[in-house]
Amino acid sequence: MLNEKSPKEIREAIRKGDYRGDTANLAPGRVQANLVILKKDLALEFLSFCTVNPTPCPVIEVTTPGDPVPRISAPDADIRTDLGHYRVFRHGKLVEECSDIKGYWNEDMVAFLIGCSYSFEWILRSAEIPLRHVEEDCTVPVYKTNIKLNQVGIFKGTMAVSMRPLTPKDAIRAIQITSRYPMVHGAPVHMGFPDQIGIDINKPDFGNMVTIKEGELPVFWGCGVTPQIVAMDSGVEFMITHSAGRMFLTDLYVKDFGI
Repeated sequence: MLNEKSPKEIREAIRKGDYRGDTANLAPGRVQANLVILKKDLALEFLSFCTVNPTPCPVIEVTTPGDPVPRISAPDADIRTDLGHYRVFRHGKLVEECSDIKGYWNEDMVAFLIGCSYSFEWILRSAEIPLRHVEEDCTVPVYKTNIKLNQVGIFKGTMAVSMRPLTPKDAIRAIQITSRYPMVHGAPVHMGFPDQIGIDINKPDFGNMVTIKEGELPVFWGCGVTPQIVAMDSGVEFMITHSAGRMFLTDLYVKDFGI
């Protein structure tokens, strides 16, 4: 079973093409990360953007220009091959989706690993808080919102959020738990009333719609898909990202990022 494998073993399976699916429920206890790759002349500006927008863009690691190895998070990994699916943007437009990016990589590339809420899901499950996308074996629904981000240079846009339907009791417990992990998005940014943040709850922009049962509230967390919206809103010349739900599995332990 893949969900019983180590992050290294799962990365190897992805690299070989043996697995390309959603990474929710894999490598419990380890930090999962979103990916953003930019040319080095924009790297400092993007890092500054992340610094002033830490909820959707908490930075776990930044690689050295031209080096595809995240030497702190997973020193035997290769950013170019070890995610299940990549998206390539040029001038704000999605131009390609692919299973590796060796053809794009050069000495100007800098990779950012950004914390992902999949990282704390094993803690929620341990607290017997149900996760609908896991139950329904699909990708967590992600939405564009009207929550404006702090602009830095060319980087601007609105926040993306992931949604998990919970009962009020479970929502309160989830807030208590996730607030301890700001490096993987921390506490929710909104709960209930999706129209207040510009969302049609039945139409996710990324991922899949899940069942919201009677008596449940939609609970929204900041999401690392946000840079993809930023790429489109800012017209960034070149950016590579992961595809929603297909994260980079690090060797880092979530417990080490708790406060």
